[in-house]
Amino acid sequence: MTYDTLDWSVGADGVATLTLNRPDALNAFDLTMARELERVFLTDARDDAVRAVVVTGAGRAFCAGMDLSADGNVFGLDESVDPTPEDLRDHLTEEPYHSGIRDTGGRVTLAIHALPKPVIGAINGAAVGIGATMTLAMDIRMVSTKARIGFVFGRLGIVPEACSSWFLPRIVGTQQALEWVYSADVLTADAAYAGRLVRSLHEPDDLVPAALELARSFVRDRSPVALALAKRLIYAGTAAPHPLDMHIADSLAMFYTSTGDGKEGVAAFREKRSPSFTGRASDLPEIF
Repeated sequence: MTYDTLDWSVGADGVATLTLNRPDALNAFDLTMARELERVFLTDARDDAVRAVVVTGAGRAFCAGMDLSADGNVFGLDESVDPTPEDLRDHLTEEPYHSGIRDTGGRVTLAIHALPKPVIGAINGAAVGIGATMTLAMDIRMVSTKARIGFVFGRLGIVPEACSSWFLPRIVGTQQALEWVYSADVLTADAAYAGRLVRSLHEPDDLVPAALELARSFVRDRSPVALALAKRLIYAGTAAPHPLDMHIADSLAMFYTSTGDGKEGVAAFREKRSPSFTGRASDLPEIF
């Protein structure tokens, strides 16, 4: 599938590179990019040939935030509706709620989060507003020393979106999340690293190669099913009310993997050879 605002390619090793591709606009996020990002994570990235995804930006920015040049409501929202929480929850996928009320960035991050494969953000430059919050749904963030990251919503009179109120405090803690949102400052790469928002700092030319190599290390000789279930378990565990909830999920995940790819993994270990896993991330057992 071709895209107007994205570049999508898949290597022979199954690691896909997704590039935000509006360099003349600093890869600013518009409604077209929102639809295309949601589509790529719900369709192309779910192909079993794709094992992991690395996301970066074309040119000198990662994503400079929402494109504020559009006419009318720049967020694409329907101002004729007066929604309540009950309305939105009961009609989430229906119009006008789906397109006119739901936060477009949140639809993107939910699609990223739901992908049962590793997703790595290679933040090569400015990542502001939605450019910052979309990366929170990615499993790992790596950053160029030239990058700048800003949760600048307070300067525009709006709130953090893209499910960031769920992701950000889980990544950096409540106190740090609130400080960054209250201040609405643009962080240096060093500050983002010190606050544990990003995994590692890289010189600009080294960033994407390092992210691709990390992605390869995650999927080489690994079971797609085991990886997918592990991702679900880790995220669910951060919000589970009691360890027993995760014991139940762990037990089911262990049961199904041990009777599937786990047999090949054990055999390969005993025979001192590389495993040949046949399980697919598109065919997962229900564990919750």
